[in-house]
Amino acid sequence: MQERRSTAAVARAPPATLSLLAAAVLLLATAAAPCRAQAATVMSIEEACQKAASASAGVSYEHCVSSLASDARSRDAADLHNLAVLAARMAVDHAATTGARMEDLNEVEESPHARARLHHCRELYDAAADVLRDALDNLRARIYGKASQQLAAALGASESCEDVWKGEERVPVATHDREYGRMAMVALGLTSGIVA
Repeated sequence: MQERRSTAAVARAPPATLSLLAAAVLLLATAAAPCRAQAATVMSIEEACQKAASASAGVSYEHCVSSLASDARSRDAADLHNLAVLAARMAVDHAATTGARMEDLNEVEESPHARARLHHCRELYDAAADVLRDALDNLRARIYGKASQQLAAALGASESCEDVWKGEERVPVATHDREYGRMAMVALGLTSGIVA
């Protein structure tokens, strides 16, 4: 009964009220459209990486293209949104792999000081992987602003880990740190490209 009354009330509303209501709905729909339209536009890996490199100075175009193209899942990612999701997945994988590598190194390391450093780095990467998983969830839900914030926050793991090793001749995790940081930056650049 309640639904019939509200439908009848809308039918009896003055045309000006209906026009305003329709305009408000249209305005809301078009305000949300740019992000979705940008993300849903078919885009090659090269185009997406060019956009990411333009949006974020830390993104290497060549690294972006080679990393995404080397992953078989990129064949199914034909737009900026899906490429950003893929890059975030790859960053999660890098963080998890780097954390596991820290644990492996920690088991064979003899120096208590180096073991403490490796343990600290592993904690940083475990935390980064958690933040990246949250960013991935937000990307899937198309909450790009929050995802961008989380991706940016996760970037700090590699720098913080490198800082732990300052003053040492040998940094056993340098290659892993660098690759993780580059992939996380690609994910951030692609996500920023959606919002831009």
